[in-house]
Amino acid sequence: MKPEAIREFFRRLAERTPNPCTELEYGSPYQLLVAVVLSAQTTDRGVNLATRRLFALAPTPQAVIALGEEKLAESIKTIGFFRAKAKNVITLSRLLIERHAGEVPADRAALEALPGVGRKTANVVLNTLFRQPVMAVDRHVFRVANRTGLAPGKDVGEVETALVKIVPDGYLLDAHHLLILHGRYVCTAKKPHCTACYVYDLCDCTDKAAWSNTQHPYV
Repeated sequence: MKPEAIREFFRRLAERTPNPCTELEYGSPYQLLVAVVLSAQTTDRGVNLATRRLFALAPTPQAVIALGEEKLAESIKTIGFFRAKAKNVITLSRLLIERHAGEVPADRAALEALPGVGRKTANVVLNTLFRQPVMAVDRHVFRVANRTGLAPGKDVGEVETALVKIVPDGYLLDAHHLLILHGRYVCTAKKPHCTACYVYDLCDCTDKAAWSNTQHPYV
């Protein structure tokens, strides 16, 4: 995709969603970190259902530790891998208290040193909480970047590197959320809604005609 098309791509996404943000529910930096850790291989909707219960019982790292691993696992048992995630949340809560006075650090290395926190999770936290211009690549961002020709790559690392290079100035802070929302609701995995897509004419996907039964207004 050429630079002028990329700029128009993000301009339209931003016009459609002028204030993009995470759909995870949280009331503090700690709660966001926990929610993102719990979101691995789980929908945001599923995480929100679980964390409403959890954060009502234990809203802080101190309270989570006091709750204990078994009760924590019980409160999040509706999400995938809940036992492993409960163990990680207990340990990361202890480490936050021991190493960072209970606060979420604004540093990638410190975040990735916590159990359950990989590069994507760290990027989400750094971008959402601390407004750092980093790119978290989840399955939605990976799909949109490859399918549209925006930033093709064989793995999330390649896509992340490409996106950071090509996203125009002024859009990088919100690019992750713009792309994830587009992938979640328009450029979906199995049956993308090409007839409702506001970047249809900019997309390089060779299959989009098969998914379209009416001409898109931008064409």
